[in-house]
Amino acid sequence: MKKVFITLLCLSISAAAANAQDKKNATPAPAPTPAPAAAPQAPAQDPDAGEFKFKEGDTHDFGEVPEGPLAEYDFEFKNTGKKPILIQDAHGSCGCTVPTWPHEPILPKEKAVIHVAYTTNGRPGPIMKEVTINSNAKQQPMVLHIRGTVKPKPAAAPVPTPTPPPPMPTPAK
Repeated sequence: MKKVFITLLCLSISAAAANAQDKKNATPAPAPTPAPAAAPQAPAQDPDAGEFKFKEGDTHDFGEVPEGPLAEYDFEFKNTGKKPILIQDAHGSCGCTVPTWPHEPILPKEKAVIHVAYTTNGRPGPIMKEVTINSNAKQQPMVLHIRGTVKPKPAAAPVPTPTPPPPMPTPAK
């Protein structure tokens, strides 16, 4: 009985292996080619939409800043479009870069400020961060850049440990 069972098991394994080989060597039928998808169209841009015009450009270089205090900069801009700019959101590329923006509409020809604060504490080395502004302006999204280098804190000088006074000699008897 064992011999019959083992023989049947071996035959079924051989048949499965042969069947797998046949499927591997068979040429697959060509897959039907999908019809080309229609290219997505960008939403029509309003020619009268508000437009950011930054006083000092969209990049600020802090140069070298010390580690510890916040590195802060105000990106001053003017709306040079024909309609108000409404900023819906602004966010930094990481949690260390925090923007503050006006929540009321910036009317045409008005000026406003986007304040950016970068946390330098614990981040010595180069600064290369972005702030993305989502609004109804022509520049959608508007991206501001901050650059610079955080100089590490000077290493604290080791505090000398006081040396105990030499032992007092014991009097001779």
